[in-house]
Amino acid sequence: MKPFLPTVFAVTGVLLASTLSPVPSQTPAPQALTLPLECAQADCPLLHGAPQTAGMRSGFVRLKPGETVGWHTTGKNEEALVILHGRGEARLEGQPARPFSALEFVYIPPSTRHNVANTSHELLEYVYVVAPAQSEK
Repeated sequence: MKPFLPTVFAVTGVLLASTLSPVPSQTPAPQALTLPLECAQADCPLLHGAPQTAGMRSGFVRLKPGETVGWHTTGKNEEALVILHGRGEARLEGQPARPFSALEFVYIPPSTRHNVANTSHELLEYVYVVAPAQSEK
């Protein structure tokens, strides 16, 4: 069976996700979605993993100045952040903080304890995507 390959087509007000490879027949195939990036909370989940997707989760985060998401890990999953507005830093345990700003991409490897902080005086907004990591064989 071919591996599942998620693709993000656009992040301009909506997130559109699709599958490119087959999904086992006993599970209904995930469908393309268009979701608004609106949320009243700091963290607004968009994609929740199976059966909505083949394992990918995603959400939209808004952090006020000085706020953080808190230390966490995504386990054996890898995580990508698409910074839409503001500035901040990715804090990875045992490593120097990595500053970022709007229209940048941040990658967090699997099994890495990390935190995201808003280090500016304006709102920080980003989309995160968490997906199962697959090793090359």
